[in-house]
Amino acid sequence: MYAATSFGCASSGPNPLWRYRMELLPQEISRLKNLTCLYVDSNNLKKIPAEIGTLSHLERLTLSNNSLSSLPPEMGALQRLRSLHLANNSLTELPAPLCQLRSLTFLDVSDNRIGTIPSTIRHLEKLETLLLLFNSLKSLPEDVCLLRNLHTLWLGNNHLRSLPTTFGKLVNLDWGYNYCSCNFEGNPLESPPPEVCSRGPEEIRHYFMSFHRTQRD
Repeated sequence: MYAATSFGCASSGPNPLWRYRMELLPQEISRLKNLTCLYVDSNNLKKIPAEIGTLSHLERLTLSNNSLSSLPPEMGALQRLRSLHLANNSLTELPAPLCQLRSLTFLDVSDNRIGTIPSTIRHLEKLETLLLLFNSLKSLPEDVCLLRNLHTLWLGNNHLRSLPTTFGKLVNLDWGYNYCSCNFEGNPLESPPPEVCSRGPEEIRHYFMSFHRTQRD
């Protein structure tokens, strides 16, 4: 079920709620108990109501291109949510409720002002895609390296000077040239050093794997 024109009913197909340039989602959204997909991108939303947490069947939520600087704690109750789009908002940190979404497989928080990633991100054990491009990250916690199902991680255009030495543990990342699922471009990286980065993803992987060999020895 998708979001409908009237929040008192539902339609069988996607509804272009972006046309309304909404600043607030109406509290009546809580009536849509069986809603599975909600698309409210490209509005002027500054706040998400607590009632969002009552949409227990929600699997996909698109909030990109709004003016959100925070999310309500109640969002942590969306335990069926698998795909969350939050690109191009005003977030300065990864909101804590996101790290409670244990069914999440796709998270896009690109084009924000996020400066830190909390250690609780390790709870997103099913996460497969994490997009963090164009933020203000200066470091990445080692907890990201515990996301063993992660196969796409985009970190381009941040302020990263180093990556965790455990980065090589992300064994499901595609390190190939044809489709690089791990993007570092636009960061002032010193570790790995520039000469390693210039030789491509596979060399970067070998660089991190060398730490594991050293630890075993």
